[in-house]
Amino acid sequence: MSSNDTYQDPLNSRYSSQEMKYLFSPRNRFSTWRNLWIWLAESEKELGLDISDEAITQMKQHQVIQDEEFKIAAEEEKKRRHDVMAHVFAFGEKAPAARGIIHWGATSCYCTDNADLIFLRDGLDLLLPKLATVIEKLSTFAKEHKGLPCLGYTHLQPAQLTTVGKRACLWIQDLLKDLKNLERARDDLRFRGVKGTTGTQASFLQIFEGDHDKVEKLDELVTKKAGFSSAYIISSQTYTRKVDVDVLNALSSFGSTCENIGQAMRLLASFKELEEPFESTQIGSSAMAYKRNPMRSERLCSLGRKLRNLNADASATYAAQWMERTLDDSAIRRMALPQSFLSADASLILLNNIASGLVVYPAMIRKRVDAELPFMATENVIMALVKKGVSRQDAHEEIRVLSHEAGAEVKQHGRDNDLIERIKRTEFFKPILGELESLLDPSTFIGRSPQQVESFYEREVKVALKKYVDAGQLKLGEIAELNV
Repeated sequence: MSSNDTYQDPLNSRYSSQEMKYLFSPRNRFSTWRNLWIWLAESEKELGLDISDEAITQMKQHQVIQDEEFKIAAEEEKKRRHDVMAHVFAFGEKAPAARGIIHWGATSCYCTDNADLIFLRDGLDLLLPKLATVIEKLSTFAKEHKGLPCLGYTHLQPAQLTTVGKRACLWIQDLLKDLKNLERARDDLRFRGVKGTTGTQASFLQIFEGDHDKVEKLDELVTKKAGFSSAYIISSQTYTRKVDVDVLNALSSFGSTCENIGQAMRLLASFKELEEPFESTQIGSSAMAYKRNPMRSERLCSLGRKLRNLNADASATYAAQWMERTLDDSAIRRMALPQSFLSADASLILLNNIASGLVVYPAMIRKRVDAELPFMATENVIMALVKKGVSRQDAHEEIRVLSHEAGAEVKQHGRDNDLIERIKRTEFFKPILGELESLLDPSTFIGRSPQQVESFYEREVKVALKKYVDAGQLKLGEIAELNV
């Protein structure tokens, strides 16, 4: 049967990176199980158990599961109805000298749960530098446009001016929160380690004839081989599913940021102020050839919406666990964990692409500013008149009348805002007519936006990204487009 005859998850077939897809692939999963069995056998041997060098050698020679071995494991699982034991059998077929000691003292969750913790750690290690890169690219954009005045919107209605760069800092600030959340989730991860069927380590205490020190040392050795600095002292058969909740909460929070940013991009595109990259051969609509749809931002919203809801799977599963463990956590976690990471990875690919090629249209931005600025400038006009000795109340009333007249022209007749022309024609405003141009300069309405952008970048963004720069994972100020 062709792969085209079966359902394919679009996260796998369309959206995610190869490295993230490999992380959650069957080959990596079962090869990681084999690594765990190797680490266990090596550590047990180091602590005096009778395990031959040949057994360890054969296991290492076949650490990566090969294509033909999947069939062996699948056939065994049909008979045994147990995936871990099926893979113990398949591994033993390739490493016969180790057949009797593979999985010695362990329970299934030694493989499944420890492997999942490795995948959570490695998945976060893949995501974090990508998120740092997006933050840096958006920061470069923000600094470039820190002084470009644009309409602010509250209630999606025109409000006091901000700048294009200052608005981008709102997105960056939320992404920095996501970076911190994901870093915390990564740093909080510990290994399940070598704990036995209900977390008591009873099987290993029996193997080592009551030697508690050796049992603790075994746990430490395997934990270190897996690349973790520590293991949970307390576990049940599984590591607590609260860990999944914490990790998926951080990922889902990032998903909400993605949808928020994507919606902002789509709105600004509809205003013709800002556009995501649009390739020369790209087609916006099959019927309307002129269209330049914000398809990347729309996809970002879609993936972000999926991601921000996946934490519900983790919290519901955690809440539903009974005592030391129930297996109703298994099927849902097989879907929720990979989907969360692949969705986050796909979202970061899109954010990277969008941030690498944002297009700004200053003329359209100025046109929209000019349509609203006369109303926003009325307070400046009133203050200038007061400085000339005019009554503040009289100035307010004159402005109120003219503003309503100009508003009617716009709303009832679809004409341009002519408030400034009305002011110029009204004798009352003659004392400040020479100042009108400066009173209407958009740059005088943006407050400290440029200074805030620079301060934010220097005091918060650079500090947060320093570890990625020091690790060689990020270069500040570089933008290299990532095609999608």
